[in-house]
Amino acid sequence: MTQPHLPADAPALPPPPAAPAVQGQGHGRPKQPPLTRVWRGRSDDPRWARPAFLGLLLVVALAYLWNLSASGYANSFYSAAVQAGSQSWKAMFFGSLDSANAITVDKPPASLWPMALSVRIFGLSSWAILVPQVLMGVATAGVLYAAVRRRFSAAAGLLTVAAFALTPVAALMFRFNNPDALLALLMTVTVYCVLRGMENGRTKWLVWAGVAVGLAFLAKTLQAFLILPPLAVLYAVFAPGRPLKRIGQLLLSGLAMVVAGGWWVAVVELWPASSRPYIGGSQNNSFLELTFGYNGLGRINGEETGSVGGGGGGMGGGSQWGETGIDRMFNSEIGSQISWLLPAALLLLVAGVVVTWKARRTDTARAAFLAWGGSLVMTMVVFSFMAGIFHQYYTVALAPYAAALVGMGASVLWEERARFTASAALGVTVAVTAVWSYVLLNRTPDYVPWLRWVILVGGVAAGLGIAVAGRLNRQLALGAAGVGLVAALAGPTAYTISTLDTGHSGSIVTAGPAGASTMGGRGGGPGGVEGGMRGGGMQPPGQGRQAGQGGQGQQAGGMGQPPTGGMPGQGQNQGTGNGKQQGGTGTLPGGTGTMPGGAGMGERGFAGGMGGGGMGGLLNGAQVNAKAKALVEKNADDYTWAAAAIGSQNAASYQLSTGKPVMAIGGFNGSDPSPTLAQFKSYVEDGKIHYFIGGGMGGMGGGSGSASKIQSWVEKNYTKVTVGSATFYDLTQPKS
Repeated sequence: MTQPHLPADAPALPPPPAAPAVQGQGHGRPKQPPLTRVWRGRSDDPRWARPAFLGLLLVVALAYLWNLSASGYANSFYSAAVQAGSQSWKAMFFGSLDSANAITVDKPPASLWPMALSVRIFGLSSWAILVPQVLMGVATAGVLYAAVRRRFSAAAGLLTVAAFALTPVAALMFRFNNPDALLALLMTVTVYCVLRGMENGRTKWLVWAGVAVGLAFLAKTLQAFLILPPLAVLYAVFAPGRPLKRIGQLLLSGLAMVVAGGWWVAVVELWPASSRPYIGGSQNNSFLELTFGYNGLGRINGEETGSVGGGGGGMGGGSQWGETGIDRMFNSEIGSQISWLLPAALLLLVAGVVVTWKARRTDTARAAFLAWGGSLVMTMVVFSFMAGIFHQYYTVALAPYAAALVGMGASVLWEERARFTASAALGVTVAVTAVWSYVLLNRTPDYVPWLRWVILVGGVAAGLGIAVAGRLNRQLALGAAGVGLVAALAGPTAYTISTLDTGHSGSIVTAGPAGASTMGGRGGGPGGVEGGMRGGGMQPPGQGRQAGQGGQGQQAGGMGQPPTGGMPGQGQNQGTGNGKQQGGTGTLPGGTGTMPGGAGMGERGFAGGMGGGGMGGLLNGAQVNAKAKALVEKNADDYTWAAAAIGSQNAASYQLSTGKPVMAIGGFNGSDPSPTLAQFKSYVEDGKIHYFIGGGMGGMGGGSGSASKIQSWVEKNYTKVTVGSATFYDLTQPKS
């Protein structure tokens, strides 16, 4: 490794080794065949480095592929859009929820495109939907290694990959079909490109960084911009070249970002609204409104029109989506998902900056710490204080940044261990990580109860040994380091194994064993809002039910009490222990708190009562029984939409089951004004919709109330058909 503590006149980065000359064209070695170069890696790498890296990537891929189909269609909301995109190029372009293009998802569609292409090629299945997400996780690990290895040791790169892959929320979201996987990959690519640009001041790397951010915007809108301030300041201050050149490069990068992310926005805004789907999540059929409202400032201040509940919290307060404040990433709601290595990452960030403080302005080791550290801190601060919609799985965005800091910082301090301050700092980091792992594991005392004590004792002992590593012989020092590494990673590894072994489905998912994450503002006790989601949820045909490790809970009928600090709900989801999802009995694997359930016995196997899923179908789609499926499929090809249902999850369940387009009235929350009552009447008069599926949310999030008006009109004017516990209205059979 090149020493990071550089004198002021040292070059920013040792020049890369010259490419070996072709035999007979110079004095260099013969040019290696491509496969040999892939296997061997850099000429200055140890011979074990590249095989170890490739082997680690293979292990990550196999681990993330393990038990993948247990999650079924995962989030049916996005799976329905993927299915629609596999059937219609127009639906794929816009991100429509159905192939007839009634309404889009409430995000831009970039994250859907890889999955839709996969389903086009391989057909609709859990694997076809989720394997692209796994590949994004492997790609993120590869980019992290490449970024860290360019300036630090191969061991630092391998530690970075391990820390990233063993973060529980990463193991969750890179096996799930939400947009966060693509966002995390593109944010990692952005930092990599900025650091490449800082090596020699080449403009192309800044342009590529802008392209990556623009594409990330098309995955999850403004969240892609969170890391721009620290990266822009970093490049403006520490990059090589004259100040005016640096500013010009940043402007070009911004232009590339606008082009890469803005072309789709321009097409959507210029496309006649009458011939494209309604923009889901907006109240005015405008993607710009969606971007700066519901998905933008509304997430910060909690003022999200059309949401099921927003803020009311803020600086140090609470909100419908959990407690806000500086400790949010470490509390009982979020901590088990991401915070295992956050204390270490923050400590090693400080240590890395101190070690490289006296290096020249353009030193790339310091730039790496500031780039990853700035991205981590900026994103943490925003997440900690945002009062609007916030879910635990958002924190996957932090995983690459924290992992890079752990790999780089541990490597630097280990190389500097002859200095007591460096070895002591590394020892303290290991001990603090072990203590924090003990705290997190203690929140689930029944899950591998002995592990927290082993980690605590082993980690503290290893920390003491590492603190004096400079005075120990090599074998003892390496032994202490090995024990410290195991102690630091054992906790997140245990939770990651639990995550890999469990199916996850629905709108809100969490990593780790039952009780690992509570959501006081929205979900009640352990298990949180995902209480009714574990165990596989809606399965593709032939997948069957999936055992889950989410506790045994029951969604009961009647009017239950709302969870403390949450929204009024109906029914409860409670219980502890391990259980299986059982269709026909209403039993769900859940946590131990309460959550809004369904009215009546609307168990998850049907769309009865209030829709069958949690919160009247908002949180998860219903399983569709054979009779209901047959009813919707009947003469479906004679209609534009085989059926219509309030809320996207309810519509998605029937669409995924039948393969026929089902209109999602009101979008995700049932609160978007699409279609209006007049439009819906026109569709019915023109014979475009066969069935209306009863129940649903009825526009519970505010907004225009169109869904409630449509439901009332249908119930008043059309004949009810009951199949099991599901209610349908045949829109071709008005009441006499």
